[in-house]
Amino acid sequence: MCAVRWYLRYSLSYRDVRDLLAERGVSLDHSTVWRWVQRFAPELNSRVRPHLKPTNLSWRVDETYVKVQGSWCYLYRAIDSSGATIDFRLSSLRDLDAAKSLFRMALRHDAHRQPRVINTDLAPTYSSAIAALKHCGVIRRRCLHRPVQYLNNIIEQDHRFIKKRINAKQGFRALAAADRTIRGYEAMHMMRKGQVRWLPGDDVLAQIRFVHRLFGLAA
Repeated sequence: MCAVRWYLRYSLSYRDVRDLLAERGVSLDHSTVWRWVQRFAPELNSRVRPHLKPTNLSWRVDETYVKVQGSWCYLYRAIDSSGATIDFRLSSLRDLDAAKSLFRMALRHDAHRQPRVINTDLAPTYSSAIAALKHCGVIRRRCLHRPVQYLNNIIEQDHRFIKKRINAKQGFRALAAADRTIRGYEAMHMMRKGQVRWLPGDDVLAQIRFVHRLFGLAA
């Protein structure tokens, strides 16, 4: 878990983590660190979710680019107006189904209530997705869709933490592996932003103890 946490929290490659472990007398191949991350990053995200504070009712939604096997894919992300992460979805396509899936996933969690307003950029897929989900009752009809570019500056800034970790990795080889890794990035990012109840975002030692408790490890 130490190796997984290092990789997800800091801008390190698998080889960097291998070398740091070697300094502690632990000898292994960098591919072992990769396997650990693939196994435990999505599990970390799942275990963190029940401990998150509720997000507010003003959402910001945007997508950013992620290179997978030499091709650009799209990481759809939603945060609230205070910067708290709501949800995310990695998709090989930038289309209506991907946008709708993001909203469905976000509203599946108890910590995310029905939004009062959803702010997006001017991409037409968002207007279509929100209208379709209002029609079928997933999003309430009173929810306001506000396609105003400058109001999304907060989420464009928030993309930077995730992009910084991805750039250190220099791309992904498969979409499934990218998705599992990004789930871990997002989990650590939520902890760093102070979204976990009673866990300060700037207390690294408390975050380590919290991760240990999630996995039933000794302090």
